[in-house]
Amino acid sequence: MNTPYRFYASEISYFSGKVRPALRQKGIFFVEHLPTPAAYRDVIRPRTGLGFIPILVTPDDETWQDTSEILDALERRYPEPALVPATPVQRVVAHLLELYADEFLVLPAMHYRWSFPESERKARADFAAATGDPAGASKFADRMSGSIAVLGVRPESHAAIEAHLADLLDALSAHFAEHAALLGTRMSLADCALLGPFYAHLYLDAVPGRLLRERAPRVCHWIERMNHPDPTSPGEFLAGDALADTLRPVLTLVGRDAVPLLLDTVRDVKRILNKKLRVIGILPTLFDGRSNHSREVLDDVGERYDLPVL
Repeated sequence: MNTPYRFYASEISYFSGKVRPALRQKGIFFVEHLPTPAAYRDVIRPRTGLGFIPILVTPDDETWQDTSEILDALERRYPEPALVPATPVQRVVAHLLELYADEFLVLPAMHYRWSFPESERKARADFAAATGDPAGASKFADRMSGSIAVLGVRPESHAAIEAHLADLLDALSAHFAEHAALLGTRMSLADCALLGPFYAHLYLDAVPGRLLRERAPRVCHWIERMNHPDPTSPGEFLAGDALADTLRPVLTLVGRDAVPLLLDTVRDVKRILNKKLRVIGILPTLFDGRSNHSREVLDDVGERYDLPVL
């Protein structure tokens, strides 16, 4: 019998939700282990020096931790079915949406888990059940709930975070009315990345779970479908390196709301680390001058952020 990969993860862990569907899509033999105190003591901390999940232990006893590196390594070892498109536009969009999911969607994910008492109560119970250590789970939940202000989840930002998620749900609902996945009928890196916040937090937590089921049932169907893919029928990316017209409103939202966070980060780096750092302009990488929508978005971005478009 083949030796399985060992996946130390949790159903309610943001980044566990990113890796799990990739393992399933590629038909990789793995066994999932809960992050119990024994797992942290005997496996996770000795192998990584850190107390974070997920980690993936390979059959040849390598340990992989960072989820982008895990998916890159899986793609090299198991190139089919590919998660990253071979064509340039789709490949860039897949990585762009991965970055957006990893760095920006943490805001609605953490807001809806920790700003609502009903969601927080469920999350605390889920942590205790996953670890088998109620006291340790309570301390971990205290750290998580206490960290949201540092992330930018504050009372004055709640309305903007909720508005962004509502707009995103509407845009994704329209897209999934016509397409099974973000880049066609095949799960991509982008789908895996978005499943992190969407499955582990927004679908499973109490308050956002109701919101998704009421406002965006098509998004729920996508979550369920991508979380349990059929590796014998992976589907295809859109032909000709195309992007669906229905995906463009999603990309517009990324530019409208996620770019300010990036610029805030640049300002913080300049203030703290490198006072000579400056932004010289915006370089469009997916601009199609034949499209009115593309021109309108580029004009809006340049005006909105008061930066030259290069």
